[in-house]
Amino acid sequence: MLAIEITKWPGMNVAFLSSLVGSIALTLVVIPVGKRRPVGKPLTWGEAMLASVYAFAVMFLAFGVVPHQWIDHADKDLGWSKDNIIYGPGDILKPQEFGGWLPLTLQYEAVRDVVVVLLHVLYFGMVIFMWRWWQQRGRAAPSTEVAISTYGRPLVKKA
Repeated sequence: MLAIEITKWPGMNVAFLSSLVGSIALTLVVIPVGKRRPVGKPLTWGEAMLASVYAFAVMFLAFGVVPHQWIDHADKDLGWSKDNIIYGPGDILKPQEFGGWLPLTLQYEAVRDVVVVLLHVLYFGMVIFMWRWWQQRGRAAPSTEVAISTYGRPLVKKA
């Protein structure tokens, strides 16, 4: 039997991955709760306070902890800093100052920051999706059926 420890693989960070998966799971837990709750039922004071604390905690985790854990992982574990320059496969992105053809210098720190922006875009999109889903739950699609008379003919009024 092979003893493979997945957490020792390069690029794996338990804190980042668990906060990423946890924040997405906590966001999507709202869907089954919303399906169970009757539409239009007023909130009690306690339910409103619990919902606001839950929403704040999930957004704190999504917009605060996950990006921080990614930056921490990229800096410490991956070593992505201003000192590490991206050369690309076969040195196709080698900057001119080091004998390459590219007129600008790309650093891994910029890639780290782009990933943080993409994480924020992901979570912002999830927030918009959840707001829209919650507001539109319980709405039925408009009926396309036409009323039928007792003789089986459609009751359509001409304009």
